[in-house]
Amino acid sequence: MKVVMQLLASSISGILFMGALLFLPAGTFDYWPAWVFIAVFIVGTMVPTIYLAVKYPDALQRRFKSGPWAETRMAQRLINVALILTVIAAGVISALDHRFGWSNPPAGAVVLGNVLVLTGLLIAEVVIIQNNYAAATIVVEEDQPVVSTGLYGVVRHPMYVGALLVMVGMPLALASYWGLLTAIPSVLVFVARITDEEKALRQELDGYDEYTEKVHYRLVPGVW
Repeated sequence: MKVVMQLLASSISGILFMGALLFLPAGTFDYWPAWVFIAVFIVGTMVPTIYLAVKYPDALQRRFKSGPWAETRMAQRLINVALILTVIAAGVISALDHRFGWSNPPAGAVVLGNVLVLTGLLIAEVVIIQNNYAAATIVVEEDQPVVSTGLYGVVRHPMYVGALLVMVGMPLALASYWGLLTAIPSVLVFVARITDEEKALRQELDGYDEYTEKVHYRLVPGVW
């Protein structure tokens, strides 16, 4: 029952947040890319969440503990705030773009954006399935293993790959080219988060140093 109530509360708050974020700056409800994006986002988050609630309830509980104040490291609290601000900026700028007609991407770009968003959300689910300890906060639990297979065999932080796809796809899904500018600070925020996270993992997670020698790239193969 507790998980059901958490899912319900999360869904309602998510819908209200997305609605306010997009329709208020747009100044209208006549914004079909926003409706499609919200629908895609709800499906892309709720279906995997229900699956996790049934198959991996412990992993889901770790994901519920999120937000700046759930972090134990001050640096991660600040980074978390910065990440939230980039998401808000992406939504507001995209909605203002729609309102004032700064750019006019074709329907194909909107479709591509939603595909990127959905792909990013699915990657996040796969990561949680492959690593049940993939929490929303930076914390190392007792007896936590180092996962080096699956997506973790490609890059060391596949969860953030999915998150970046969502951040890049979001403005396109909302029919905005100007909103893509928020992808730049998003990348910087994720770089800062990963850099600080790896400090904690090297100190607290046994075997992580050896893992970094096996999988060299943090986020993008061949780049970083």
